[in-house]
Amino acid sequence: MKKLLGLAVVLAIAPAALAADMEAGKAKVATVCAACHGAGGVSVSDTIPNLAAQRAGYLEAQLKALKEGTRKNPIMNAIAAQLGPDDMANVAAYFAAQPGAEKGARSGFLPNIAKTHVSFPEGYRDTFVKYHTINFPATGQVRYYYANKAAVQAAKAGKPMPEGSVLFAEVHAAKLGADKKPVTGADGFYVAEKLLFYTAMASGAGWGRDVPEMLRNGDWNYAVFTLDKQHRPGVNQAECFACHKPLDTTSYVFTLKQLAAAK
Repeated sequence: MKKLLGLAVVLAIAPAALAADMEAGKAKVATVCAACHGAGGVSVSDTIPNLAAQRAGYLEAQLKALKEGTRKNPIMNAIAAQLGPDDMANVAAYFAAQPGAEKGARSGFLPNIAKTHVSFPEGYRDTFVKYHTINFPATGQVRYYYANKAAVQAAKAGKPMPEGSVLFAEVHAAKLGADKKPVTGADGFYVAEKLLFYTAMASGAGWGRDVPEMLRNGDWNYAVFTLDKQHRPGVNQAECFACHKPLDTTSYVFTLKQLAAAK
């Protein structure tokens, strides 16, 4: 009798979870979600939430809100937009069934996502075109954007970015005034005071081959470089892929318009 009552409670509380395809959810998690949230729902960094042992109904509702855009998160909006109702139910049920994370636990990056083919473009100031500048008020930064000739020529011709395209940015801390606010120059951009790091995106033949379809940006790869021109540790390339994913009609480039207008 107790077993029957227990079953009745489970059926009343979680009918969607019981109907979900756990194996399908596990497969979807392994190929896409694991890049940030870990294969078992334990995330890869402190800035990404753990999903293990969360209620299935809650997770499914959040995925629906992200897909519909009522909950804003550029990275997750792009991922959820590609999920159907069954995918959401399956993924939610799978994460809900996983044991909760131990304090301080963290998953490792997926090897095929963590690896980047992008190398530091030595001599970029002499061979690249400086085509854009952007202020970042939230972080008090100003960024200078450069592109190699292959990227510039394609943008000007209205063609997709070819293999070998490289877009590169210097990230500077802005000079602060007496009021602790960034100082703006006559050109309307913050006055750069200190170079912090570099970012880059580049494409090469077959570079997207091992990236899951839901994250793949053609053959683009991404990288962040330290001041000594080395790859910065702990960078999750999956976040770059997801952020750029919606830009498939513009070669996955946020600054394509400015690139086409480069002089």
